[in-house]
Amino acid sequence: MYSLQPCPAAPLSRFSGYLKKQLSEASLTRKLVHVSFGLVFMLCWPLFSSGHRGALLAALIPGVNIIHMLILGSGIWKDEATVKSMTRFGDRRELLEGPLFYVLTITFACAYYWRTSPIAIAAMCNLCAGDGFADIIGRRLGKHKIPYNRNKSLAGSIAMGCAGFLASLGFMSYFSSFGYIRGSWEMASGFLVVSLASALVESHPLSSRLNDNLTVPLTCALVGRLVF
Repeated sequence: MYSLQPCPAAPLSRFSGYLKKQLSEASLTRKLVHVSFGLVFMLCWPLFSSGHRGALLAALIPGVNIIHMLILGSGIWKDEATVKSMTRFGDRRELLEGPLFYVLTITFACAYYWRTSPIAIAAMCNLCAGDGFADIIGRRLGKHKIPYNRNKSLAGSIAMGCAGFLASLGFMSYFSSFGYIRGSWEMASGFLVVSLASALVESHPLSSRLNDNLTVPLTCALVGRLVF
């Protein structure tokens, strides 16, 4: 009689499932950092003094990370753990794209616009909350793809617009409580326009080829100049 041998596909399937789970968890962790870093940093802006000196001092915090991205991405300094935690495929050169654009945006928004500008709020919130939740929701609920970009989903784009807008409203109220800006329905409607424009640009195929961390802040700055 022939004895039944265990099917080699079974452990392979289990390993494949485990690998997908690990990659999914790593992606989720990376995106949660993407969401939280900039927003938590913005919460700390009232701790700094007013005026340009306070803005520059605050900008040093993300500014240090610009140098960090450059030396890691160029291979001058090797830190595999950091590279793996901040990139999709574990390639150090990825740090010179999305992560670098991310910290450049935060640094520039802080140093140039600072806490009295709704453009700073819009850029930070749509980059951090909007783009972050677009990926998180899109990966889990993104069954229906956008016709002009099959790599993006309707759920992800809707999540981006909603998250960016709601975060912007939250920081409008937050900074208004300190007297840095004067919140209004007009400003809120401006945030809505910027968030919708950012979600539309993020869903475009060109944005994927360039980088969301570059196109989204640029959209916020350009549209923000028109609506604020």
